[in-house]
Amino acid sequence: MELKIGDKVAVLDDVLEGVVVKVQAGSVYIETTDGFEMEFAIEELVKIETPIEALPEDVDFEEVIKEKKLPPKPKSQRVKPKERNLPPMEVDLHIEKLTHSSRGMSNYDMLNLQMETAKRQLDFAMRKRIQKIVFIHGVGEGVLKAELDFLLGRYDNLKFYDADYQKYGLGATEVYFFQNA
Repeated sequence: MELKIGDKVAVLDDVLEGVVVKVQAGSVYIETTDGFEMEFAIEELVKIETPIEALPEDVDFEEVIKEKKLPPKPKSQRVKPKERNLPPMEVDLHIEKLTHSSRGMSNYDMLNLQMETAKRQLDFAMRKRIQKIVFIHGVGEGVLKAELDFLLGRYDNLKFYDADYQKYGLGATEVYFFQNA
């Protein structure tokens, strides 16, 4: 490192700063910020400030300012893992969603309507190659869930399991279809 008169320097092993006032064969004399003149070996000093005249001349400051004023790039939208894995198809098997009125229907009739709807939607999903489907059956006494499990157990190109607890609670079953290549 080469030091010249007027360079601002700091002492490596001490809390001293100053300006170079004289350079002689291996020794550098600095005037500290307190006004004292001190002698140091050149290896004990480090330059701490570059004078403005030493900046590169080919820097176009107007170009730098234009870059700083550019509008910020739009941020990409982060998709939450929950939203990324949402099934594309939900089927609500609650009886009030399937018919205008269940008046006059026996429990057997209601269960048959729910199971026919489940089978029809299952076949539709397979035909359209929809990979995931959620059947919302509710908790209740578990009769509809048991019947749905029996129906799904007869297929061998799918697996089924309880759907996302945070979204559906215990009242839904998710079905995953294995796609043939």
